[in-house]
Amino acid sequence: MKAVILAAGIASRLRPLTDTTPKCLLKIGERCLLERAFDALIQNGFDEFILVTGYRQQQIVDFLQAHYPAQKITFIYNDKYESTNNIYSLWLTRPYVDGEEILLLDSDIVFDPQIVTKLLGSDKADALALNRHELGAEEIKVIANEEQKVVEISKVCSISEAIGESIGIEKMSAAYTKALFQELETMITVEGLDNIFYERAFERLIPQGYSFYVIDTTEFFSAELDTVEDFQQAQKLIPASLY
Repeated sequence: MKAVILAAGIASRLRPLTDTTPKCLLKIGERCLLERAFDALIQNGFDEFILVTGYRQQQIVDFLQAHYPAQKITFIYNDKYESTNNIYSLWLTRPYVDGEEILLLDSDIVFDPQIVTKLLGSDKADALALNRHELGAEEIKVIANEEQKVVEISKVCSISEAIGESIGIEKMSAAYTKALFQELETMITVEGLDNIFYERAFERLIPQGYSFYVIDTTEFFSAELDTVEDFQQAQKLIPASLY
């Protein structure tokens, strides 16, 4: 299984922290977000990484080549990072992961490695990590059926019906990625939908019979860092064991 990490964004809402540093290289505790992600993935047996860069991409490349020289890392540069969203970065990974098992991660989350362990240990071929907490407008919210299969996933779905937040880590089977990239081809090349969240593709696959099962990982720490306030909160709340 390959790990796909999307790290192209400018993260304008984190300025001034990101004026000279890409978001994934910001430190929480003793390690930056990207270092934490790589350590968690390596701890869980991953040895092949696909990384999409954009904003200040050379800093990311230099960091990983210096800190993880033994790892197999494929760098993909999103030259449209200023005008596109993460759906386009995901689309760019197609030549490397279409029809393969992957673990997809956003690069702006700090998380307990046990979240990955629990996802990989699930008998569900397609699954996402979910954090149950009080929800607001900003989170990617999940509505699931009685079988715990996702029926809706977006920022705008009903807060009252949602069971929690998708934290941005998804396990996908070969069949799922095959269907996903077929859908993305239509969305990107025909419909021009390159400046939206990739969760819209997930939603469009549900009526086609492809959906994620929810894996509740609320017991483990995770936090998405979109704003300076998020960053400051994560610094305060991260458990000592992860520091």
